[in-house]
Amino acid sequence: MTRILVADDEPINLMIIAECLADEGYEISQANDGEEAWAMMRKQRYDLLILDRMMPRLDGLSLLRRIKAEAAWKNTPVIMQTAAASQTEVREGLEAGAYYYLTKPYEPEVLRILVATVAKDIVEHEQVRQASQGLHATLNLLHDGTFSFRTLDDAHLLASSLSSLCETPDGISLGLTELLVNAIEHGNLGITYAEKSTLRQNGEWENEVEKRLSSATYADRQAVVELRRFDGQVEFTIRDQGEGFDWKPFLDFAPERAFDLNGRGIAMANKFSFSSLEYQGKGNIVVARTVARKS
Repeated sequence: MTRILVADDEPINLMIIAECLADEGYEISQANDGEEAWAMMRKQRYDLLILDRMMPRLDGLSLLRRIKAEAAWKNTPVIMQTAAASQTEVREGLEAGAYYYLTKPYEPEVLRILVATVAKDIVEHEQVRQASQGLHATLNLLHDGTFSFRTLDDAHLLASSLSSLCETPDGISLGLTELLVNAIEHGNLGITYAEKSTLRQNGEWENEVEKRLSSATYADRQAVVELRRFDGQVEFTIRDQGEGFDWKPFLDFAPERAFDLNGRGIAMANKFSFSSLEYQGKGNIVVARTVARKS
């Protein structure tokens, strides 16, 4: 069961969120400010945090920064919900590590979709992590290799397995998953940013991916990730067979995309996962580097 901690100093907001998510099967805890939330986090593990930005004692942005500074918590997804919606405020929240940013008032259905997306990612990540644990000893013998992948399941399994060679496997797994999935959906399958936004809103994204994977147009397309280990570093080079894209706007967090259901993956990978991230050519090649795990 997904454990969610909601922190908001307005009781009515806590009630609205609890009612919005009541029938979804989550375990929901509530805090009245950031300090109370932080104290609760020291005693209990939560899978997802929903934070109000403006709270007494410790505001949501300060709590978010504190969370991201802690190794045990830095990869925990955070949804920031607030009335502070200027471009500067939104950028601050995104750069501090907010997974999504919601401005009040928002439609309950948007929150339900966001939470369901995060919860599904958490479950899939844990399942793949467990399935790939036995591969680490074998992969540790590998210094150079090329892996082909085609489906979302391939991407999740590869990301979880290959990240075990890195110093911070959980953070690398999240970032590598974003890059591999991007190679499939936007690269090989040609799903545009706008198309994905609509598909996410309608809960049809994965169905569309499967549909295109089965079509004659895309059936033969493969992506590859090349692994290289050297001088205490791990380098991943990911190539797809698509037409490429303008990657430059996606390397950083953009306030104008803050309220979309997609569009932050590359920026998250660039800022929080890898020591360097470099797109090459027309955008269908990306090279990511990080510190290798010590044997």
